[in-house]
Amino acid sequence: MFKRILIANRGEIAVRIIRACNDLKIESVAIYSRADRDSLHVKMATHTYAISEDPIKGYLDADLIIQAAKATESEAIHPGYGFLSENATFAKKVEEAGLIFIGPSHEVIAKMGDKNAARNLMIANGIPVVPGTEPLNSLSLYEIKKIAQKIGYPVILKASSGGGGRGIRVVFKEEDLQSSFEACKREALTFFKDDDVFMEKYIQNPRHIEFQILADNYGNTIHLLERDCSIQRRHQKLIEIAPSPTMSTDLRRRMGVVAVAAAKAANYTNAGTVEFLVDDYNNFYFMEMNTRIQVEHGITEEITGFDLIGRQIRIANGEILDLSQNDIQAQGFAIEARINAEDVHNDFVPTPGTISTYYPPLGPFVRVDSYMYKNFTIPPFYDSMIAKVIVKATSYDLAVNKLYRALNEFKIRGIKTTIPFLINICNDKDFRKGNFDTSYLENKLEELMPEITKDESEIVAAIAVALVKHFEED
Repeated sequence: MFKRILIANRGEIAVRIIRACNDLKIESVAIYSRADRDSLHVKMATHTYAISEDPIKGYLDADLIIQAAKATESEAIHPGYGFLSENATFAKKVEEAGLIFIGPSHEVIAKMGDKNAARNLMIANGIPVVPGTEPLNSLSLYEIKKIAQKIGYPVILKASSGGGGRGIRVVFKEEDLQSSFEACKREALTFFKDDDVFMEKYIQNPRHIEFQILADNYGNTIHLLERDCSIQRRHQKLIEIAPSPTMSTDLRRRMGVVAVAAAKAANYTNAGTVEFLVDDYNNFYFMEMNTRIQVEHGITEEITGFDLIGRQIRIANGEILDLSQNDIQAQGFAIEARINAEDVHNDFVPTPGTISTYYPPLGPFVRVDSYMYKNFTIPPFYDSMIAKVIVKATSYDLAVNKLYRALNEFKIRGIKTTIPFLINICNDKDFRKGNFDTSYLENKLEELMPEITKDESEIVAAIAVALVKHFEED
């Protein structure tokens, strides 16, 4: 087994990986920026390494990270999610440096990271995909319009190298096609340094279903059931459920077979996720494959009993996957709610600041993955997610009850969070019945809004400005 692993990430996923390392008696190395020096992952790791004064640069600089791994005598690097986790160049550099990248090979990351290449691979292997195109950048506007007419509106434009909800535009009528195409290219170039854009038929109001994959280096591949990720806003997931409360046994079996076939077609190893769109008639279409651990991996762990981060490490260490598909059975239902430091009444703008009160929920089958603690100051430079509440119960209805209780117990003061908004979702009759798709929040946003309360976070905008000034001067 590895003696020491460097974690090329921050926040709650870094904390989660450190805990998996501790369980396996592996030393951990936390890298951190100046803005993250008080973060929990820095306090928990066996060793620490100041990667950069800049709040972002160090987490995105492959050479600096590899230098840190060598300086700390680490044998492997775990990328977590986000940052460089799906960067094929980073994975290749790690491999060339004689280190182990805890994830799939750089060839697989490159192949599946290119949405168009992944799509063509799936088509070649008989995997159902949404009707669509090759990249459109070399075509004239007239040609693009003809293609859209043939596919049929609405269509969706996607960055070939995109992810995380970036580089996406839905077009409902022809007069919006040109402006949407140009906007999609600009966003793709900004976030992914690649402005290739392709087009697909837009499946209206589908369910977003993903299957968790585990595959070792010897051809053994299984899925660990599905997660329903339909509760999302602007293509960002807010609540995830495992297994899906509306999935039939037959549909689960069929989708699971296809998910494994998709992973095998890509020669996939380690942990990954095959994502599908499912329409009202239970037709399902491959959307993409995420070549990393997912934010929502915890609910799969809860219903299956398997430590996915631990499995990632063990597979990277060369272990054979000692599980068969028959070993995977769902035990109850698990739900995850993402807690974001955001002002729901101000278009969900991020609300960094100092946490004056922090009381996480407790009790049977309640789990909180976070990097927060009392008096911690949330930097303004990173993603707004600060915690995940994960609950488990014997039925979906009881799991919703438990989530409602846990969210009401969760006390965070000093900043505004999305907790009151999530509580209202738990009380919604359609959510409780499993009657939702990806349009759920878009259609119900106003009625789910919590009442405005007066608390110590009223001056959150001023706090954000003060924080930026503090980190610039420090």
